[in-house]
Formats: sequence, structure tokens, C-alpha cells
Amino acid sequence: MNRYSWLLILAACGYAVYTSVATEHWTNAAIIGVLGVGLAWWVSPLRRPSGITNTTSHREAQQMSDQSVVVYWRPGCGFCSRLRSTLGKQADQAKWINIWEDKEAAAFVRSVNDGNEVVPTVVMDGIPVTNPNPKVVLDKLNA
Repeated sequence: MNRYSWLLILAACGYAVYTSVATEHWTNAAIIGVLGVGLAWWVSPLRRPSGITNTTSHREAQQMSDQSVVVYWRPGCGFCSRLRSTLGKQADQAKWINIWEDKEAAAFVRSVNDGNEVVPTVVMDGIPVTNPNPKVVLDKLNA
């Protein structure tokens, strides 16, 4: 999904709601409307996974020591949410960079992923790893 998917979702659900209302299927319209808004919010760049407060920029991350863990993520990414939930309280020890808010971060992720914005891309010991096993990241944070 790209950063504008939420607009497409809202437009499609809006049309479905309009069609349901026009045919007097009020319950369907309500259900589609609520689910559509919820899904659009889920993939929206405004949504930040719960608990991610330790954000930084790519430029700041470049100046950190190689001992820190830096996670490049984007809203709506299921793999990023899985990583965050697996890390639990240790997630606050990592630095989180939203590639949709930081163009340099997006360029970095593309540079290490054959031109693709694959997330999560995690930098541990100065080495970028694409979609690592959350247990490996957790072990690094606990070390």
C-alpha cells in the first residue's frame, strides 16, 4: 500500500455507502461506512502504532552509535505492527523512523532494498536487515 491508499479506500466506501442509501439498505450503509473509515484510518499516514513515542529522523539516526537499534516503518504495515507488539516495552529502546514523514529515511530504505520501500527495515550494529525476526531484534535490545 502506498501513502494515498486511505483516500482510495474512503472514495470506494463512500460510493458503496451512497449506493446502499440510494437503494434504502441503511444497515449496509452504516456498516460499510464504519468499516471504511476504520480501514482508512488504519492505513493512514496519520496513524502511529500505539506506544511508538521514541521517534527520530534518519539524519539523527546516522549520527548515533552502532549499538542503537533503528526501525524504519510506515503506518498500516502489518509487519511493523507485529514487530512493535512482539517487542513490547523494549520497543521504547529502539529509535522509530516513519518513512512517510522522512524522505531521507525512505531513500535509505530504498537503497538497501533494491529500490523498494520494504518495511520494517531494522538497522542493528550498523547493518540493515529487512523484516527481521522480531525475536532477533528483541535479543539485540535486551543485550
